[in-house]
Amino acid sequence: MAIVRWNPFKNIATLQDRINRLFEDAFPSKSGDEDFSIGDWKPLADIYDKGDSIMIHAELPGVKKEDISIEVRENILTLKGNRTSDKEIKEENYYRRERNSGSFQRSFTLPPMIDPDQIKAKFRDGVLEIEIPKPEESESRQITVKVE
Repeated sequence: MAIVRWNPFKNIATLQDRINRLFEDAFPSKSGDEDFSIGDWKPLADIYDKGDSIMIHAELPGVKKEDISIEVRENILTLKGNRTSDKEIKEENYYRRERNSGSFQRSFTLPPMIDPDQIKAKFRDGVLEIEIPKPEESESRQITVKVE
C-alpha cells in the first residue's frame, strides 16, 4: 500500500458542497422554482431550453433502465428509481465508500399546457435524457370593443 501525503485542503470543496446541501434541504427555496426530492440519494440534473422543447439530463450511474420510472401528473414530472449496492463486498472491507445506493425520487415542475403523451426519454451511458416538447403558442388576436 502506497503512502499518500496528507493534504488538509483536499476535502474543502466536498465539505462546502455538503454544507450547501444541508442548508438547501433544511431551508428550501420559497420561490417554487426548486424541485422536490426524497429518497436515499438525489441524482444530479441539468434542465435547459432547447427552443422547441425543454431538456432534462439526469445522472443515474449504476441504475438499470428497468429500475427507472417517469410519471407526469398535473404538470409535475416525477423521476423515481433504485440503485442497488454491490452485495458481494462486505461493509467491513471498504476503506472508503462514497457512492450512494438505494431509492431516489425527484420531481420537477413543468410549464403549464405540456402534453405528457409527447414526452420522450432515452437512457444511455448512465444519463437519462428527457425531452419535453413545448406547446405551440397560439396567435393572439385583436378584439374590437363596441360602444353602445
